Amino acid sequence: MIDYQPLYDALIDAKADAWVKLLPQQLERGFDQARHGNLAQWQALVDSVPVLPTTQRIPDADAVQIGRSNDLTQADKNQLESQLKALHPWRKGPYNLFGINIDTEWRSDWKWNRLKNHIAPLEHRLVLDVGCGNGYHCWRMLGAGAKTVVGIDPMMLNVMQFQLVRKLYGAAPVYVLPMGIEDMPYGLKAFDTVFSMGVLYHRRSPIDHLMELRDCLQPGGELVLETLVIDGGLGEVLLPEDRYARMRNVWFLPSCDTLISWLKRCGFKNIRVVDVTVTSIEEQRTTEWMTFNSLKDFLDAENPQLTCEGLPAPKRAIVIANVA
Repeated sequence: MIDYQPLYDALIDAKADAWVKLLPQQLERGFDQARHGNLAQWQALVDSVPVLPTTQRIPDADAVQIGRSNDLTQADKNQLESQLKALHPWRKGPYNLFGINIDTEWRSDWKWNRLKNHIAPLEHRLVLDVGCGNGYHCWRMLGAGAKTVVGIDPMMLNVMQFQLVRKLYGAAPVYVLPMGIEDMPYGLKAFDTVFSMGVLYHRRSPIDHLMELRDCLQPGGELVLETLVIDGGLGEVLLPEDRYARMRNVWFLPSCDTLISWLKRCGFKNIRVVDVTVTSIEEQRTTEWMTFNSLKDFLDAENPQLTCEGLPAPKRAIVIANVA
């Protein structure tokens, strides 16, 4: 079981007492096995993994590294690999855990490498990662010097993947909590840096999401926003009629100019687009750690510049902004 007292202390230092009052009950509800059909099984799996001797921890590596291959016997390594694969699918990574290479669906290190030189230094910062998945980027943030990293994600499989990785790593000021941003108390204004990557287009109201992100930042804090965009000018937005790349829960895909205007309207300043990249089938793909269909299967077979629905293929922008 993770000791959350250091997190409570960090939040109290950031004057986030309102959340500290709610968080124990939120965690109790989030980890209530009656609310999740597979949670008891996943928790038992994490509990069954022993505390392993770890000679190396490198959170700021492209493949987050914990331990070396020769730290374990081959039998122990085989058992750990089986336990890790029982939490399939692994979507965010990569990880190297005691020589086991978790080749995740996403090369999330590519995204990190696109943004890391543009953001304010994370040293000594309290950081929030919204929709963090299994916490891959949270580890990269720790490796970049963050004081405390809080990830939030409502998908329990992601949370349990993180808990297994953290058990292998050992105690660290990194937490992934089973909740969404809508569970954060209003008026928090506690975090130095807030990341929202791959979330905005899943929200029915992108403006509300931007306001929620702003509300989590302390004055002068920095937002790092990554989302799907389209080519076009001010005011242009794609709203898929049904699915986008076979996903039902995709709503608004703005042009970069439109996204900037949204951020301005929500009170952000110093807004800059630092990267726009078309998502490739090398960055998002099927692997032995994520064996379901992936990006290649969601594109037009004859024209990869379109999705299978005939819409523009995924293109992602990274935008950085500050609050007053």
